[in-house]
Amino acid sequence: MHVKHFTSGIWRRGATALILWCLALPFLAQDQPAPFTVKVSTRLVVQAVSVTDKDGKAVEGLTAEDFTLTEDNVPQTISVFEFQKLEDTALPALTARPAPVFAEALQPANTRITPVPDGDARYQDRRLLALYFDLSAMDAIERFRALTSAQTFIEKEMQGPDMVALFTYSNGAVRVRLDFTSDRAGLQEAILRLLYPKEADALEDMSTDFGQNDSEFNLFNTDRQLAALQTTVNMLGVLKERKSLIYFASGLNLSGVDNQAQLRATLNAARRANVVFFPVDARGLVAAAPMGNASQSSPGGLGMYTGATAMASMRVLQRSQDALYTLAADTGGKALLDSNDLSAGIVRAQQAAASYYILGYYPTNTAKDGRLRRVKITLKNRSAGLSYRESYYSDKEFSRFSESDKERQLEEALMLGDPITELTIAMELNYFQLNKAEYFVPLAVKIPGNELVLAQKEGAERTVIDFIGEVKDESGATVTNLRDKVEIKLKGETASRLASSPVQYDAGFSLFPGKYTIKFLARNAETGRIGTFQSDLVVPNLNKELTRLPMSSVVLSSQRVAMTDALFNAGKTKEARAQAANPLIEDGVKLIPSVTRVFSRARDLYIYLQAYERDAVTMHPLAAVVTFLKGEEVVFESPAFTVTDGMDPKSKAVPLKVSLPLEGVPAGEYVCQITVLDPSAQKAAFWQAPVKIVP
Repeated sequence: MHVKHFTSGIWRRGATALILWCLALPFLAQDQPAPFTVKVSTRLVVQAVSVTDKDGKAVEGLTAEDFTLTEDNVPQTISVFEFQKLEDTALPALTARPAPVFAEALQPANTRITPVPDGDARYQDRRLLALYFDLSAMDAIERFRALTSAQTFIEKEMQGPDMVALFTYSNGAVRVRLDFTSDRAGLQEAILRLLYPKEADALEDMSTDFGQNDSEFNLFNTDRQLAALQTTVNMLGVLKERKSLIYFASGLNLSGVDNQAQLRATLNAARRANVVFFPVDARGLVAAAPMGNASQSSPGGLGMYTGATAMASMRVLQRSQDALYTLAADTGGKALLDSNDLSAGIVRAQQAAASYYILGYYPTNTAKDGRLRRVKITLKNRSAGLSYRESYYSDKEFSRFSESDKERQLEEALMLGDPITELTIAMELNYFQLNKAEYFVPLAVKIPGNELVLAQKEGAERTVIDFIGEVKDESGATVTNLRDKVEIKLKGETASRLASSPVQYDAGFSLFPGKYTIKFLARNAETGRIGTFQSDLVVPNLNKELTRLPMSSVVLSSQRVAMTDALFNAGKTKEARAQAANPLIEDGVKLIPSVTRVFSRARDLYIYLQAYERDAVTMHPLAAVVTFLKGEEVVFESPAFTVTDGMDPKSKAVPLKVSLPLEGVPAGEYVCQITVLDPSAQKAAFWQAPVKIVP
């Protein structure tokens, strides 16, 4: 098996030893032709159009003949036309809230929103508000504040046209707690069950459309949260009416390991389903004390007095709110941030949903290519303000085609503006300086094995995984392409271990310093499921680092595997190049990066990095210290690991290899800090990343 590296413009030298690891499992490749299938279907596209006059009031009395609708400048025939007239009327006061004591446990939650048959007018002239509580990201206080604000809205602000549905996300699963209803007493009771859950409620069935029992991949909370939102949007998509999703969360962190593809896929799903996001930050108005407060000790240091600590805390808060703002802005909603009146976020969604028209059409362009479709709606012979969804991405269909069709479709999937996120992917990128100009970038990808075993349920004895990726620079030019294919046996012990073990794939290439965007796709060729990972990569110019000790990125691992145990290699010549370029390979043994950074206390933690003594004639001794932090508290600190030799005379790289037993570290989530000191030059370097220690 081999891989081809294609380059554009300047030639790039790539490390071409590509290896698929599944905890050193043996795999057997088999060739089987894939059947060719064709499916034909039509899809109704629904637009919710708000029409207002110059005073901002809804314009009523229009007919389908008053509208002109085009898609990519091609006129379309309006097949569905409705007017949703929303007139707010006060509701009678509720009686006292139900007591938080229940005779029986919560019934198992629904897994879907009930579709409405043709001719059913239950949602006619109704305002649909979906309250979504991300319980996985809120502490007890935030959860209480969010749920009680929903109670306040139902008691005091709910209007005649309003119908409310309740969703929750926790433990990797999305649940419909209550379908759309105007029964305020029923809504209050459902919220009370979330406020005061019985023990039996916590043991309810976990099987839903979303959620995987792979705790290692659950560390990527941002992707899981966004994918859960996408699942909820798809549930709401069965209703053609406009839906407002009020998203209660404790921020949404896109720092660290962030999959931009999942964010884009969630937004695109919302546009197609006529769902508008109204995020609400359940933390309310945050005022962080720079010198600590009653719940945490002072961080100490000079930054506490200069304002650096306060500014760092503010930046973390703002980053966690940026994604909430993006969800709202890109779907036409508004985010409620820095406010203690969380019910105002629901009121905003309520007030934003005025009377509107529903226009449905069957596109003349039936190609399921996942490409952007631009929609334009105008009124004939009159002027008014129109608000509608101006574009959407068409459906995608990646069935089992011939080999040439499969190759073409995978390349097209790489170019789609609407990323496909059917398969979970986690990716890690590192960089190591090769010389004054080039940096070696190893790429490591993990896929949950249980998602690949799905092919076995369909009768396959093996599955083929296709990999394709590209790296683009700031100008959008492609500098490196990756393409590969591997086969995995789905029989016997291999299949049983795949169900609970991730599959890891890696590759490598070299780049000059700069800012890049990498997009990587994996496809299970047996099931047709595709996953996308997209991320930014900054390769720094370490030659310009003057104040601190120049240092590469840091690789954390709990596994070293002999190269002879690899499923496949790229040939003897390419293999020799790979071993020469890849610093993670030494003496025929490769260090496997832990992409998800989950480590067992029963195994040692391996740490690898390089420091660069650029101007040194002879090597300066270096020291490295490993620290585990929980907040500002130091939970564990290793003794200093010293390095006195090993400097590469060409790149001036000094490899630092640390093997650290973890049995003394309690299980939990930490920030791992690596500190490297050069006493001779009086320089230091620091690196931090979140990790999880499990028993």
